[in-house]
Amino acid sequence: MAPTYEQLDPRMRELWDSKMLRYQRQEPDKDAPQLFLEKAGIHAEFGRVVCISCGYVFFDELTKQPEIKMKSYFGENEKEILTEFSKMVNKFTQSKPGRSLCAHNGKEFDFPYLGRRYVIQGLEIPYVLRTHGKKPWETGFVDTMELWKFGDYKAYTSLNLLSAVLGIPSPKDDIDGSQVRSVFWEERDHERIRVYCEKDVLTTAQVLLRMSLLPLIKVPENF
Repeated sequence: MAPTYEQLDPRMRELWDSKMLRYQRQEPDKDAPQLFLEKAGIHAEFGRVVCISCGYVFFDELTKQPEIKMKSYFGENEKEILTEFSKMVNKFTQSKPGRSLCAHNGKEFDFPYLGRRYVIQGLEIPYVLRTHGKKPWETGFVDTMELWKFGDYKAYTSLNLLSAVLGIPSPKDDIDGSQVRSVFWEERDHERIRVYCEKDVLTTAQVLLRMSLLPLIKVPENF
């Protein structure tokens, strides 16, 4: 979508004005352009996918220690990012029954966001993201935030906080989600966003392993 409020087409600008009213009730000192810079990216209707990072966790046959292989799809072309991710995730989830996607707050953010962007871009949605008609336990999703809730529906715990209480290094040692917009549109540093996303993937994997009482992945010091 557009990098600034002023660059939105008139219809979308009017719709943002309507949508951001709830934000203005919480932050009345901020106007529509400022709120667009801060909040638009988290809404699939106004944001876009600039990076998808994935990790496959497996256990070494000899040492029984967990390892991870990571792959990122990133850059300027959202349609290409979604297409390449779709090829990979369809192959991964359909080659062996029972494989799942895992993310922190994935059920309420990552997975719906991706599904909506596939629709907006006119692309076929990967099978694992097709939730219509499925019962909750039939979706191939694992959500570490949901696991941490233990049935407490009102609770929200960030990945940064959860990793801290579990003794896992912070994934936010460079940038956080609020800075991705400026890094993408102003700095044009796609590689920096890739590293940020892969650190989130690794931390999510470590959290899931920790909660499963399994060994953690040994991470190189320079990662």
